[in-house]
Amino acid sequence: MKNIFNKKVSDEVINRINSLTAETKPHWGKMNVAQMLAHCNVTYEMVYDENIPKPTGFKKFLLKLFVKNIVVGDKPYKKNGRTAPEFLITGDKNFEKEKVRLIDHINKTQELGATYFDSRESHSFGKLSDDEWNNMFYKHLDHHLTQFGV
Repeated sequence: MKNIFNKKVSDEVINRINSLTAETKPHWGKMNVAQMLAHCNVTYEMVYDENIPKPTGFKKFLLKLFVKNIVVGDKPYKKNGRTAPEFLITGDKNFEKEKVRLIDHINKTQELGATYFDSRESHSFGKLSDDEWNNMFYKHLDHHLTQFGV
């Protein structure tokens, strides 16, 4: 898996994002391109926005038991997989705004670097290694950028 904390890799991902237009169509799935960008931003909002409620109790237990390995493992996502309710994006989104937000999140994450994330508590899965954080960030972006043909 490519390392999103590496500037060359994060720049490559940003170039892929910059090749999208508001009219880019998906190869699969229901989201339009602006919704997809907003969807990708949710991962970063859960890292950087302290106001998003964290799952607790039984829900957190289930996430760690059944979802964590899918999200932070190195196996690619399947097409048309189920999306957690917190990641469902409906309604109109502003393509340019979501694109700028996502690029800013990617740059911030890359600048903070792997050591910042190593053993850091995730929103839903407890402490993650820097490799697990990388897999979560890069795999999700790569999946959706591939979905839109870039």
